[in-house]
Amino acid sequence: MAQTYLQNTSEPTATLKALKKRKWGGLAPYLFIFPWIFGFVFFTLGPLLFSLVISFFDWPIVGKVTFIGIDNYVEMFSNDPLFWKSLFVTLKFAALFVPLNIIVALGLAMLLNQRVRGSAIFRTAFYLPSVISGVALAMIWSWVYSGDYGILNYFLSVLGIQGPDWLNDTNWSLVAMVVASLWGQGSMMLIFLAGLKGIPKDLYESASIDGAGKIRKFLSVTIPMITPTILFNLITSIIAAFQQLTLALLLTGGGPMKSTYFYAMYMYENAFKYFKMGYSAANAWFMFLIVLTLTFLVFKSSEAWVFYEGEMKKNPQKKLKASKRGRS
Repeated sequence: MAQTYLQNTSEPTATLKALKKRKWGGLAPYLFIFPWIFGFVFFTLGPLLFSLVISFFDWPIVGKVTFIGIDNYVEMFSNDPLFWKSLFVTLKFAALFVPLNIIVALGLAMLLNQRVRGSAIFRTAFYLPSVISGVALAMIWSWVYSGDYGILNYFLSVLGIQGPDWLNDTNWSLVAMVVASLWGQGSMMLIFLAGLKGIPKDLYESASIDGAGKIRKFLSVTIPMITPTILFNLITSIIAAFQQLTLALLLTGGGPMKSTYFYAMYMYENAFKYFKMGYSAANAWFMFLIVLTLTFLVFKSSEAWVFYEGEMKKNPQKKLKASKRGRS
């Protein structure tokens, strides 16, 4: 009788302990990710929402804050020629930078994907420029592009070519900025290299049996298999193009004749040169909408040109379309 009583009283205690252990076990993952949640809320989400709020205010750094509704947005679209100028310059820069960035990164990745001795040394050498700070990079390129003592014009003079003053010529300043921006794309190169390493070798062997050459293998095997990687790098390149600031700020200051006056520099000057924080926040949110729209369009178009291996196994029709596109 006593033994039965002790057994009955110990069962609720054991159940209670199990419930407490399960409760703390469920909280453990959240405790581990709490530092990230704290940082995201207070250093990303909080400032993001705050910038949206102040975009509806006349918000000087020093002075009275006044609610003005959508006047910042109205002024931006109707009364500010620098807005359209900076947006046009940024779109031209993106049109040059994005495709060139992907082509150069993919080309370097394919070179590093070859089985040659010392490939690890070349991989490190190609990646190193991406870890150099923007200020140091600007100093290097100011020396390269100098019209008087620049190394680029020196090599051109050896070939009998009179080089322009790259950073002070409106015809070449934007091109110079594109080339300087391509210098630090080591991270994208490594992403492409990882995608190339993931392509099954038997696909190339099958293509060789069918008589495909190197160009056909590249078009029919390599490109379709790395389209998810191309999609990722395309989106990150678009975002990077609209965020370009450091090089232009240090190399040209937006000149000459506003030919390198990027949209990010326009926002920066409104905030920290003219102290119009509310107006600059409105500029930033418009840029966010542009990037969001372009990203959406890229994702929407990806249904026609991005192929995932698992998806193609489930959808033979899409696999057939991909193979036909590769042969054409």
